[in-house]
Amino acid sequence: MYQLIIFGPPGVGKGTQANLLAEKLNLFHLSTGEYLRKAVEEGTELGKQAKVIMDSGMLVPDEIMIGIVKEALEKNISGKEGFILDGFPRTIPQAEVLDILFKNFNYNNIKVISLEASEDELIKRLLLRGRSDDTEATIRKRLEVYKDNTEPLLNFYKDKIIRVNGTGKITEVNQRVINLI
Repeated sequence: MYQLIIFGPPGVGKGTQANLLAEKLNLFHLSTGEYLRKAVEEGTELGKQAKVIMDSGMLVPDEIMIGIVKEALEKNISGKEGFILDGFPRTIPQAEVLDILFKNFNYNNIKVISLEASEDELIKRLLLRGRSDDTEATIRKRLEVYKDNTEPLLNFYKDKIIRVNGTGKITEVNQRVINLI
């Protein structure tokens, strides 16, 4: 059973690679970012709260994110060859709680795919993406938040990390990931 977390800065291609891996390997793909954007579009209570936080470039609170992951895994893992988490965890406290959740579910073979690219490449990609929350100032803020809050996870997961160069054609990056997992 695949037990994967895909990790990396905004714009590195986590969602794209997670979708490809989910399709090729029959995995449940939980994109917390997509889930939150859908809630914002639908104007749900969670969406309204998340929109204010996301528009400022900050992270959604841990308790909301952990609840989403727990519920999603419980409801969607059946019939799949495993899962891939995309966009979670983003902080050490989230990772610590996620470890407890994984132990409760008997997930003992977690692998963390770390996609990597230069800051210039990430800014270029995000500006080309054209989402309303992707202004250069917001992008730089999100990259700063990533460095401060999320990059420390590289050390937290040091014995589970698979580092992958995230630059190049999508198919090339995907083949690198598959070769390493």
